[in-house]
Amino acid sequence: MSASRVAPVAPGARPELAALEARIAAARGRISPLYQVLLNSPAVVEGWEAMLTAIRQKTALPPRLRELIILRVATLNGAPYEFEAHVPHALAAGMPQALIDALREGPAPAGLRGLEPGEAEVLALTDAMTRDIEVPDAVFAPLRARCDDTQLVELTATVAAYNMVSRFLVALHVGH
Repeated sequence: MSASRVAPVAPGARPELAALEARIAAARGRISPLYQVLLNSPAVVEGWEAMLTAIRQKTALPPRLRELIILRVATLNGAPYEFEAHVPHALAAGMPQALIDALREGPAPAGLRGLEPGEAEVLALTDAMTRDIEVPDAVFAPLRARCDDTQLVELTATVAAYNMVSRFLVALHVGH
């Protein structure tokens, strides 16, 4: 494993970041290695925190569905740090350990056991957005039939946001 490509900012090392660090710690419980790297750019970390807080805490998506998306994106993008960081959240959301283990292995959505109704369609969206960016009509149509516009925006934003997170982590070797 290699070290992060960008030096993390140790909490408390830069007094001008104290208020920002306090907000992050209050929202997250700690300042993780991801946020320590992000602290190199106060403007980026402020926007990041606002967006990811909205995605994780202010949407109407069921927590299990949100964590299903996050774990799938982490697997597809080769971001084990992100995957492991979200396992406790997935378990707290009621996701069975067997499904978490299967998601870690990365089979096609059709090969996953223990999915609830609608979750395979969400995984198909996640796969299309993560692998190909373009979402075929055949993948979108089942979601359109199940979801209103708010749900579609929240699903799509969650997939997009966690692609950003995992790609940032992988590119900068955060958590390696």
